[in-house]
Amino acid sequence: MALTFYWYPNCGTCKKAKKWLDENQVDYNTVHIVENTPSEQTILDLMNKSDLPAKKFFNTSGKKYREGNIKEKIADATDREMAAILATDGMLIKRPIATDGEKVTVGFKEEVYKETWLSK
Repeated sequence: MALTFYWYPNCGTCKKAKKWLDENQVDYNTVHIVENTPSEQTILDLMNKSDLPAKKFFNTSGKKYREGNIKEKIADATDREMAAILATDGMLIKRPIATDGEKVTVGFKEEVYKETWLSK
């Protein structure tokens, strides 16, 4: 089954991850994370499958995160509240996100991609 690869084409990290997937012949379908921002429910599902804290889904180095004072907004927020915030703007979401429907990776670390997407 092909991965769903949520990315932003201008993002350097996304480009590195995409290149890695291509070089390792991993089948995937791209989703432009800003033009097709995942729904609150989709984000919640990704959070639940990832075993990562919900806060790890935020692009904390992004302009919108800083300008929107998101750090304060999510300090005591539930996962659902955080998913709702993320669903309002794809630029708030840490990227890339890759999923096969079971496993989820957020961001790009080559060793994590190797471990997750090559060991079938």
